[in-house]
Amino acid sequence: MNIQQLNTDEKIQLAEQLWESVRVEAGNSELTSLECQELDKRLLAMELDGELGQSWDVVKQRILFG
Repeated sequence: MNIQQLNTDEKIQLAEQLWESVRVEAGNSELTSLECQELDKRLLAMELDGELGQSWDVVKQRILFG
């Protein structure tokens, strides 16, 4: 399949199908015990730190404008 030969509607349909397949696969996966432990560790560190980070607006400005 040559994606460049697809028209806009066909490209959108292909992208939607690809995204749906990723969403379904991601929904079927479970975290490993090591991943759960890491998430628990990070959550505890965040709670102890008390700093919730920066808002999306601040982060977006930093990304866009350095």
